[in-house]
Amino acid sequence: MTEVQKLARFIQSKSYDDLSPAAIKELKIRLLDSIGCAIAAQNGAPVKKIKQLISEFGGNPSVSLIGGGKTAPDRAAFYNSALIRYLDFNDSYLAKKETCHPSDNIGSVLAASEFADRNGKDFLTALAIAYQVQCRLSDVAPVRDKGFDHTVQGAYGAAAAVSYALGLTKEETAHAIAIAGTAYNALRVTRTGNLSNWKGLAFPSTGWTSTHSAFLAKYGITGPEEVFEGNKGFKESIAGDFEIDWEKENLEIVTHTIIKKYNAEIHSQSSLEGVQELIQRNNIRPEDVKKIVLNTFDVAYNIIGGGEEGGKKNIRTKEEADHSLPYMISVMILDGNVLPDQYKASRILKEDVQQLLQKVQVNKKTGYSERFPGQMACDITISLKDGRQFSIEKKDYEGFHTRRASWDTIIDKFNNLSKAFVKREVLEKIIATVQNLEKYKISGLMEILENLRQPVFEFNH
Repeated sequence: MTEVQKLARFIQSKSYDDLSPAAIKELKIRLLDSIGCAIAAQNGAPVKKIKQLISEFGGNPSVSLIGGGKTAPDRAAFYNSALIRYLDFNDSYLAKKETCHPSDNIGSVLAASEFADRNGKDFLTALAIAYQVQCRLSDVAPVRDKGFDHTVQGAYGAAAAVSYALGLTKEETAHAIAIAGTAYNALRVTRTGNLSNWKGLAFPSTGWTSTHSAFLAKYGITGPEEVFEGNKGFKESIAGDFEIDWEKENLEIVTHTIIKKYNAEIHSQSSLEGVQELIQRNNIRPEDVKKIVLNTFDVAYNIIGGGEEGGKKNIRTKEEADHSLPYMISVMILDGNVLPDQYKASRILKEDVQQLLQKVQVNKKTGYSERFPGQMACDITISLKDGRQFSIEKKDYEGFHTRRASWDTIIDKFNNLSKAFVKREVLEKIIATVQNLEKYKISGLMEILENLRQPVFEFNH
């Protein structure tokens, strides 16, 4: 058997009974968290453009769009994934040399599950497969240092999950994964230099094309059977040699993923919690700040601190702001939090934050780097103009796997993100449906999400 055939056999062997209660809980939490992100992203300019494109192109109206409308499942995967991803507020997984956002797969799994009339148990199993495949490949086959994006491993995870949701055979599943894994190897330039809309759309595009790959396989299209180990395959061309014994894999890796407390790039979370604690405890006023020094681990420094992926003090857009430690630290000091409002153009370009971010110095510290990804260690010192200094050291934050986000925390986050767009009774219905998802068909959940602005109604179980 080829490696992709072994992966397909692993996928075919799994069922809802393989999920632990802890994994089921964490999958539901991530679904609700992602739906909240999606609801709050509906007015995002790139998302509205994608909705316009889908409306103009049409497509078989078989699958629901969050916020209204229907289209073909691959296009729904793109749009709903774009909603989930746009705010950059969804979950993450930290491998030693790779960071990904496995909840990016939710748009694809929802689309395939609704199309195939799957129930909540089937959906949760498919989503767990997506998490397991993408995160484990991130562990053993990181590609960031090779110049490729973390969406590369996501193509395998999305195709695997969609194949399961569609009920493909083992052979069809292997072909779907082979097509997606061969075709969609994205470049890391997406997240370096001056950032564009594509930062938030790269994985939605991967979800779209990987969903399409599964449908191609469903209709009999074959893919390269040695996508992993073959001549000019993934190992030889990109990742280097690695091994995963899929027969020994479970569906528990979701319990090692982490939730964002702040609307900010994942590696900033402990730093931002530290800054928030400093300003609250010491009543620090922004106008009194002389200098802010952050010592952090190498991944945070390289991606959002001004290291390998470019300077982070020339900030003009949302995409640049939420990947800039100087901006995020400064706006935390000024506003007391980092949420979607902190990425409005009027906020980003305001003189107070533009001046304060120039006072932020970010350094990498070897000792902290060695503790990553088990910790997100850092220390922050804020120096004031009168000579006083306030410091704090952090190793994690609320939402990290050492301090898990509870149902109450996620429900608060969900309500705060969604309440401006949806009536309370509808939000309560979404929460109750997600918490009891195994009792419902996915079409019932999607009916609510398609009709967010309508009164609560009963739907088919």
